[in-house]
Amino acid sequence: MDDSRVTVLRYGHRPGRDDRMTTHVGLTARALGADRVVFPDNAGQAADTVRGVTDRFGGPFEVELRDDQRAFTRDWEGPVVHLTMYGERVQDVEREVREAHAEGPLLVVVGGEKVPFDFYEHADFNVGVTNQPHSEVAGLAVFLDRLFEGRELEREWADAERRVVPQETGKRVVDPDDADGGAE
Repeated sequence: MDDSRVTVLRYGHRPGRDDRMTTHVGLTARALGADRVVFPDNAGQAADTVRGVTDRFGGPFEVELRDDQRAFTRDWEGPVVHLTMYGERVQDVEREVREAHAEGPLLVVVGGEKVPFDFYEHADFNVGVTNQPHSEVAGLAVFLDRLFEGRELEREWADAERRVVPQETGKRVVDPDDADGGAE
């Protein structure tokens, strides 16, 4: 496995309650620089949605379903970051996390339900974004932006069927292979 890789593990998923949030964890991971998301095996709908977005808007990005999330985390070879409001402040540990990530692939654990204490113990870093209650999606977004120091915002996407054209107002989505950029 490429040592520069970042995998986001969504721990736990309560069908009917967490569907949208789990999907947004995957979409945020993809959009903000992670290479892969691992969902619980009961989050198939979220996995399908993220795969569909990747097909339309480009990749590479991997989506995986697993039923052995504790073992997956325990057996991870590389640094593990657990995002939790009880962790050390992201601004105090971001440099140390980047240095650890330079040594191997990084696993970022994002809880969807009560996270067992062994995740806290196994993590190399328990990291809090503001140490206040808020969305795990917001925490993941801030963490990834700090990890990549904003470089993820310049990412180019391969094999995209669609590309959003930034503009001040309105919405413009084009076929990236269209010679004139989809101009109408």
